Amino acid sequence: MKVSKDCVVSLEYRLHLGDGKVVDESGPGQPLAYIHGRGQIVPGLEGQLDGLSVGDAKQVVVAPAQGYGEHDVRGLQEVPRTMFPPGAALEPGLSISAQTADGDVIPITIREIKGESVVVDLNHPLAGKTLHFDVKVKDVRTATAEELEHGHAHGPGGAHSH
Repeated sequence: MKVSKDCVVSLEYRLHLGDGKVVDESGPGQPLAYIHGRGQIVPGLEGQLDGLSVGDAKQVVVAPAQGYGEHDVRGLQEVPRTMFPPGAALEPGLSISAQTADGDVIPITIREIKGESVVVDLNHPLAGKTLHFDVKVKDVRTATAEELEHGHAHGPGGAHSH
């Protein structure tokens, strides 16, 4: 079976930024499983996997526009220090997560401490970066009706958590 829309694809991957230093990868024996064609992985990678079969390996380079987007200067914001827990050890480069009023969790990077205010970057940490993936297709199967309804792949035997 070939990778196509609404297939569950299990993928081993390594991600670096062109320097060979791995910034993310699937764990040993723990491939990433996703439903193809549903926007669950970056579009530039997903598009390059169409038509591959189990055992196929590929190197894919993804430009920022097809990855996590360009770095947007509007994502740099200065906020009061009081928005963080008292005594929190904030320092430039620290990545934390915050919850929006809608309950979504977003990554935030501390860029600068300015006395009683903090400059934060709301862009994804990989925004503006060219992504280099080494991938290998481990499994391809048709997604079940339940997986399509739930919007994500389930594990072996239908196991999943919500």
